Parts: sequence; C-alpha cells; structure tokens
Amino acid sequence: MNKNIGAALILALGTFALGPVLAGNDRLTEFSNQGTIGNTRHNLTQRPTDGSTAINAGMMEAYRNDYQQVCVYCHTPHAANTNINAPLWNRTVRTTTYTLYTQQTLSQDATQPGPNSLTCLSCHDGQTAVDSIVNMPGSGGYNGALALNPSAGTMESLLDTWRLNGGDPAAVTHQGLNSDPNSETSCLGCHSPGKTSAATDFTVFALGTDLTNDHPVGVKLPAGSDWNVPSGTFQNIRFFDKDGDNRPDKNELRFYDSGDGFEVECASCHDPHGVPGTTSKFLPTFLRVTADGSQICLTCHVK
Repeated sequence: MNKNIGAALILALGTFALGPVLAGNDRLTEFSNQGTIGNTRHNLTQRPTDGSTAINAGMMEAYRNDYQQVCVYCHTPHAANTNINAPLWNRTVRTTTYTLYTQQTLSQDATQPGPNSLTCLSCHDGQTAVDSIVNMPGSGGYNGALALNPSAGTMESLLDTWRLNGGDPAAVTHQGLNSDPNSETSCLGCHSPGKTSAATDFTVFALGTDLTNDHPVGVKLPAGSDWNVPSGTFQNIRFFDKDGDNRPDKNELRFYDSGDGFEVECASCHDPHGVPGTTSKFLPTFLRVTADGSQICLTCHVK
C-alpha cells in the first residue's frame, strides 16, 4: 500500500473512531501537560498516562516503535551510551559539527554544543529517528555496535528488528524531526502545514544542524552591567538560586561547564521533563521560567 494512502486511511479511521476529539481546534497530539512527563509530547509512546482519552498512539504505530515505556526513549538502567556525559543515556548521538550563532553582539566565539544540548539535539537536529535507542525493552534488544555508531544520514535498521510482545515489527519506518516535510523519514510529513490537518505543526521544533537562527548555545557566562549574575554554584552548574536553597531546581535557569567554562546550553532554559507554572500545567515548550512579560529573558539580560 502506498504510504501516503495508508496514512490517510489510518487518519480517516481514527477520525471516525474518535469523533468529537477532533472538533474545533483540538489536535490528536494534545496532552494535559500536567503531573508527569508521561502527559507531555516527550512521552513518545503517545499514550497519555493521566487517565485521559488515548490520543494518537494507534496512528503513530507505523512510524515509531511503541516501546510502551516512557523513560526508555532517553534513559536505560543498564548498557547506557557512554559516548556522551548524560545520565544513563539510551539514545543514539551522532558526531556532528553544528553551524553556530555568530553575531557581533557576542564577545567571544561559541563552542560546539555540550552534553546538555546534545541530548536535546539527538532528536531535534533531525538526523536520528525519535525511537533510535541503544537498549530496547525485553530480551535481545541491545545492539551497542550498531546503535552507537550509526551510518551518517540514515535511520537505524536495528529498529526494524524489535518485536512488540514477540510479534511482528511494530513500525515499518522510523521518523525523525528533520526539516524536509517530503522526506519519508520526517515527522513533518504529517506535522507541518498542508499535511495532516489533525497533526500539530512541529516545524519550529525541527532545528537541524544549522543553529544560526536559534538562541546561541556554547556561549560563556557573560560579565558586565548588561547581565545578571547567577547566585548559586553546584558542581558544574552556575544557577539563579531563586529560593536560596543552594541547589539548582527545575525552575531556575543555569549555565553548564562541560570543559570550556560555564556556558549556555539547551537545558539552561528547558527542562525536558516539564516545569509546573503558576497553574497545574507545565510551562509551554518545557521552559524553566515563563516567557510572560519576558521573565525568562530578563533572568539573564538587563534591559
């Protein structure tokens, strides 16, 4: 069956089954964003864990392995990827040189992203399938040689060997956040304007390897009157200690030292597990500090 026809058929059946779920501005990818990471888009099983209606797990089955575990897409208790200094990291991380932000406003050249950016970029640079992990659930799901050293520019054939409960392979292709909506391996094949109307637009999340139009990473903690000074230091982190407890909390911006001094990384502003706001919901796009009134910007910048 043609892939696009198959996707349309799945969408049509899903629309018939879910009915009112698609009404108005609702999207199949919406989660409650409350309580745990399991209720956010970073739950790649696409099965909400808060008891709400299952949203689009069935529609995603052909495009990523549903390991039926939330944490496994990033972490593993055993046989972690030791090529990156990240906590029990379970994802493939490619060796890549990124094109960095360069403006005259920077007082020094930025360095290549450190571990606290590479973990995010292992999905968001679009080179790797979202389900590309080192140690899959169940017996016989580990293949370090292939998963840790993938061929550049390809999705990992190892993923095709995984079986759900011993049955047939769960996915026939493995999507990544690459920026080409016409690619057979791109999430944007559905999640972009003009594609599947029920799918949220993910275009802005497909960063690629050109980071020149994103907030710079790899830039050192600045000095001078234009910048606020972090008040806390903990191991390799300088952070804005809002509550004075001498530890970096989820809702506190921070700078990481990966060997080149304290620098901005993706995790300086984002916590992938979600940060509660003033309501019970997590802040949008996993921000540590709300963007309302530019609070997140003014944490560091004096303007």
